[in-house]
Amino acid sequence: MKTSVIILNWNGKKWLELFLPSVIERTSEALIVVADNGSTDNSKEFTNLHHPDVLFIEIGKNLGYSGGYNEALRVVQEKYPDLRFSVLLNSDVEPQEGWLAPMEKRMELEPNIGAIQPKILDYSKPNNFEYAGGAGGLMDNWGYPFARGRIFDHTEEDKGQYDSPEFSKIFWASGACLMIRVSAFFESGLLDERLFAHMEEIDLCWRMNIKGYDIECCTSSSVLHVGGGTLGSLSPQKTYLNFRNSLLIIAKNAPTIVALRIISGRLFFDAAAGALFIIRRQPQHLISVIKAHFSFYKMFSKFAFNPKNEKKAWPKHGLYHGSIVWSYFIRKNKRINF
Repeated sequence: MKTSVIILNWNGKKWLELFLPSVIERTSEALIVVADNGSTDNSKEFTNLHHPDVLFIEIGKNLGYSGGYNEALRVVQEKYPDLRFSVLLNSDVEPQEGWLAPMEKRMELEPNIGAIQPKILDYSKPNNFEYAGGAGGLMDNWGYPFARGRIFDHTEEDKGQYDSPEFSKIFWASGACLMIRVSAFFESGLLDERLFAHMEEIDLCWRMNIKGYDIECCTSSSVLHVGGGTLGSLSPQKTYLNFRNSLLIIAKNAPTIVALRIISGRLFFDAAAGALFIIRRQPQHLISVIKAHFSFYKMFSKFAFNPKNEKKAWPKHGLYHGSIVWSYFIRKNKRINF
């Protein structure tokens, strides 16, 4: 056994009932773990009764995505120090047959890979990519993340257009189904718990990239993702975290001059996004964008000035040299080719 599959759970008994059986059935020779972030919906009783072979870790309180997975990985590695890989799997994901083996094989063949993801498809429309990660994460020159097969709220049909090896290297792998090399995870400093939720996997992949690791998408593996299982896709809180955290990880990881350029430009781009929310009659999301900026300015110094003097660098792969906002909203491009 070389891999653990860790499902982080917070009051997600309904997702465990729906998807845990398929995870167990389609995941051979791996340790299956449910790490519970202080649920109050009898998730523990359900798991222990119906799936006694699953390792259930009680974290005790909601530490968010970052804190929950950090604690779970510490516990798993203490109990099973020989495990080399771990999959951080959302509770609302259904793996497809043979999903794990291709990613394991790729990680074994290429020791320089720090993280890898499968194709992430939509549970309700299995022929389409899903918002959370598509066929691998990218970023534009202004720090806006998007994915192959998904730009903003537009998702493509999966026609195999990203299946060739040239599309394997990406900038970030999706936290919905994120396979990590455990040694690279700890070397890169774990997930940043200050972010709590959203974009913490992008921050981790950026730091892995700075450490010299590659990030890839394994298109011979696929999973189906419901999306918004814990925090709905239309949640103002999600808007707040996405806008705030995207700025924070830029301040943290990008070279100082580049970060200042991006942050200045984002005042304009994020204001445009706020105007779009007004047009769409979503004033609560406009308020979230404003709150995100104020929170960012308050937290800026803690992210921008690193007491450990760790290296900052721009991504080596998966960078779109332009503005995805301009390309999508002004030029009406639904797909980026580069």
